[in-house]
Amino acid sequence: MLPPQSHVNISFFQPPAFLMIGIPGLEAFHGWISIPFSSMYTVTLTGNYLILLAVRRTPSLHQPMYYFLSMLALTDVGLTLSTLPTTLAALWFDHQLIDFNTCLVQMFFLHSFSMVESSVLLAMSFDRFVAISNPLCYAAVLTNNVIIRIGMAIVGRATLCLLPVLFLIKRLNFCPGNNSLSHSFCFHADVMRRACADITINIRYGLFVVLSTGAIDSLLIILSYALILHTVMGLASPRERVRALNTCVSHILAVFVFFIPAITMSMIHRFGKHLPHIAHALIAYVYLVVPPVLNPIIYSVKSKPIRKAMFSVLKGKARG
Repeated sequence: MLPPQSHVNISFFQPPAFLMIGIPGLEAFHGWISIPFSSMYTVTLTGNYLILLAVRRTPSLHQPMYYFLSMLALTDVGLTLSTLPTTLAALWFDHQLIDFNTCLVQMFFLHSFSMVESSVLLAMSFDRFVAISNPLCYAAVLTNNVIIRIGMAIVGRATLCLLPVLFLIKRLNFCPGNNSLSHSFCFHADVMRRACADITINIRYGLFVVLSTGAIDSLLIILSYALILHTVMGLASPRERVRALNTCVSHILAVFVFFIPAITMSMIHRFGKHLPHIAHALIAYVYLVVPPVLNPIIYSVKSKPIRKAMFSVLKGKARG
């Protein structure tokens, strides 16, 4: 007869690996589906890398607005690299297994970069508010040291919020044979629901993180634009109003591109359990893949200085 401690060890189970389904129901078409995914990943990495090079090599872009844009581009690269290896491995080579601990690492970076993106968009809204409400003090308020501190605070906030998630997952007991994930990457809500244990604390902490980060960020962004509109409406010239608002268009589009899929996915995970698995998978891909693709396109189209600098980089004429 086994001693009590051995019995406890046997009753606690964590799968050595998870099985990533990819896109449920469309496994036969993964080869074709990999084409648009590969194209989007290529556009994301190329576009954001060009933005980083353009800002670095163009002295006229060494301003707070473009430093924050560089943060956004770097975050989009990180978010893309978090999902790219397992997604393309599943679509190209039908490689569906991911080690348990590797899964947790991917989950940490995936959610961290997502939270960082939300925070960077908030910082960019603050940048636009200062630039429009008090342009004479713009450079004095957003100095390089302030921008560095904001960046460090953003990274620290994401790290501190998401480290507990790893320990909350590690404590769970999983059922043998219940290791199939609904995506080709490790998503917190997806992983924790594979456990055969009480996940109430995981759900509550996940909700706390969402409300204390994404929800607060979105509300503060709305408040920033309410103050911006109040300032713009006080301008005497209609031309000045249009010019001031035009500097915000790219950021507004980036906010919509990120937060609409994020809110939709959060609602579906909590209230759309009756929906087919493919609906959950597709909205997750839209949330994680589409914003990094569209952000460099939005800024290259709407921002003439960025567009000009990117073309200079492509032509090899940009100078440090």
